Amino acid sequence: MNNFKDFMNNNALKFIILIGVVSLFADMTYEGARSITGPYLAILGASAVTVGFVAGFGELAGYVLRFFSGRFIDSTGRYWAVTIGGYLINLIAVPLLALAGSWEVAAVLIITERLGKGIRVPSRDVMLSHACSQVGQGWGFGLHEALDQIGAILGPLIVAAILFYHGSYQLGFAFLLLPAVLAILVLVISRFLYPHPHDLEVEVPQLNTKGFKRMYWLYVIAAALIAAGFADFALIAYHFQKVGIVSAAMIPIFYALAMGTDGISALIFGKLFDKVGLSIMIVVALISSLFAPLVFLGGFYMAFMGMVIWGVSMGAQESIMRSSVAVMSTVKRRGSAYGVFQTIYGVSWFAGSLFMGALYDFSVTYLVVFSVLIQLISIPVFISMLRIRNRKGENI
Repeated sequence: MNNFKDFMNNNALKFIILIGVVSLFADMTYEGARSITGPYLAILGASAVTVGFVAGFGELAGYVLRFFSGRFIDSTGRYWAVTIGGYLINLIAVPLLALAGSWEVAAVLIITERLGKGIRVPSRDVMLSHACSQVGQGWGFGLHEALDQIGAILGPLIVAAILFYHGSYQLGFAFLLLPAVLAILVLVISRFLYPHPHDLEVEVPQLNTKGFKRMYWLYVIAAALIAAGFADFALIAYHFQKVGIVSAAMIPIFYALAMGTDGISALIFGKLFDKVGLSIMIVVALISSLFAPLVFLGGFYMAFMGMVIWGVSMGAQESIMRSSVAVMSTVKRRGSAYGVFQTIYGVSWFAGSLFMGALYDFSVTYLVVFSVLIQLISIPVFISMLRIRNRKGENI
C-alpha cells in the first residue's frame, strides 16, 4: 500500500510513465512500419543501395533537424508545442504508406516520418530529463525505453499477423493509424496534466561553462563510431529476404524479438549506468560489435542470436546515451546538448548505413569487417574519456 501511495505522490514517475505510454503507441505505429519498409521498398523495385540510402538519409535528416530543434527549444522554451508538432508529422506519414504506388513515394514518406521524429526528440528528452533527475537518469530513461519497446514489439507482431493472414503490406500500414491516434490523445492529456515539466527538475550544482566539456565531445565521437557500424534494420531485413533465411512473415517477428530485448536491456543498463557511470559503455561497444557476423554471415539460428544482440545493444544505447547527455549538460543548454549529440550521431549513422549498403552489393564479408572494427575503435575513446573523468573526479 505504501508503494502505491508513493507512486501516486510521485509526479516525476507518473510523467515518465505517461510519456512512455505515448512512446508505446507511437512505436507501435512507426516501428510496425519500419519492420517491413525494407521488403516493401524491395517489392516496389528499390535496390540494396537505395534501401540503405533511404534508411540512412531518413535518419540523417531527422538527426540534423534535432540540432536546430534543440537550439530552438533552449531559446524559446516551447517544449510542448515542438513535441506535439513533431509527433503529428512523425505519425501521420505512416498510414499514408498504404497509398504509396512507387518506391519513390514510399521513400518520401519514410523520410518524412523520420523528420517528424527529429523535430520532437530533443524537446521530449529534455522534459523527460527533468523528471528523471528525481528517480535516476539511467533508470528513468530505461523505464521510458522499456515502455517504448512494448509498442515496438506489438507493432511488428500486428503487422506480421496481417501479412500472414492477408499478405497485404498496404493493409498493415493502414491499420497503424489506430495507435497513431491513441499516441496523440495521450500526449495531449499529458500536456494538460503537466504543462511545466521543468518544475520536476532536481536542482544540482553544475559547472558554469560557455561550451560543452571535453568529456562531452569525446563521448560524442565514441557514440558516433558505434552508430557508423550499427546497421539499420531495413538493410538487415533486405538481407533476410534476399538470401531467404527468414520468411517474409517472420521478418517482423525477428524485429519484435529485437525490440523485446531492447526494452529489457534498457532497464538493466539504465540501472547499471546509475551505479557505475559511463564505464558501462565499453561493455555496450563490445556487445554491439558481435551482431553483424551473426546476422549477415549465419543461417537462421545465428541470425536469431544476432537480432537478440542487436536489440540488447540498441536498448543499452537508448537508455545510457540519453542519460549521459543529461548528466553532462546544464539545464539551460540541455536542448542544444541533445541536438548536437544526436545530429553528429545521425550523420555517422547515415554515412555508415550508406557505406554498408554499398559494401553489401560488393561483399557481405567486407560489410561485417567494417561494422565490427568501427565499433571496437570506440573503446579507446571511451577509455580516454574515463581517464579525464578520473583526473577531475567527476561522478559520471
